[in-house]
Amino acid sequence: MNAVEIEEAISGLAEQPFDRDQFPYAFLQAFGNKDTTIKRLQSGSSNKSDLGGVLQTNNIHLKVCAAGDVTNSLAQLKASPTTTRAKAKFVLATDGAHSGASGRPFR
Repeated sequence: MNAVEIEEAISGLAEQPFDRDQFPYAFLQAFGNKDTTIKRLQSGSSNKSDLGGVLQTNNIHLKVCAAGDVTNSLAQLKASPTTTRAKAKFVLATDGAHSGASGRPFR
């Protein structure tokens, strides 16, 4: 996917009602991840998040958190040894109204 296609997919996602359970997968799909990859993450076979989020190895660790807990959740994602071990390049926390993101280096 090119940058314009990603921007359109993310804009479309932002216009939809926020679905806490499906957001991480819809977000990853907006960046061109294949259906097989998404299904493996949903089933837990490739999702190794230690924080109840979604961790895609060599890519991103994201978490949908409680309202008002974005800053704390983002700090947890950054500090997680699993984030480092999986070589995640990005972390993202959202409560549906606010979000926080960071790229490497996390510390």
